[in-house]
Amino acid sequence: MSENSKQYDLEERTSKFGEEIIKLVKLIRSSNINNPIINQLVKCGTSIGANYMEANGAESKKDFIHKINICKKESRGTKHFLRMIVAANPEINEQAKVLWKEAHELTLIFGAITRKK
Repeated sequence: MSENSKQYDLEERTSKFGEEIIKLVKLIRSSNINNPIINQLVKCGTSIGANYMEANGAESKKDFIHKINICKKESRGTKHFLRMIVAANPEINEQAKVLWKEAHELTLIFGAITRKK
């Protein structure tokens, strides 16, 4: 597998992850408790891919590392808000668990990338 295809795979993976976050929140009813959590979850979960795309277009190694660290931070934030949305909506636990695991894996991947650079 070439370097470009590896790069594309993570771009695709982070984009798909954001799409799955959107699908999940569409299952949740609107309420005073859910709405702020949903808002934060969508922001964190969808920004991972956007920041990864920006990292791939970074102007320097330092800029790349900075953007990858943002990806890692957003992945961790997503894990937090998935936990909160399940606390408010236990019926989505199974779907959220799959996304939490993916967010955790992304966090580990981004951590590994920054250690290698």
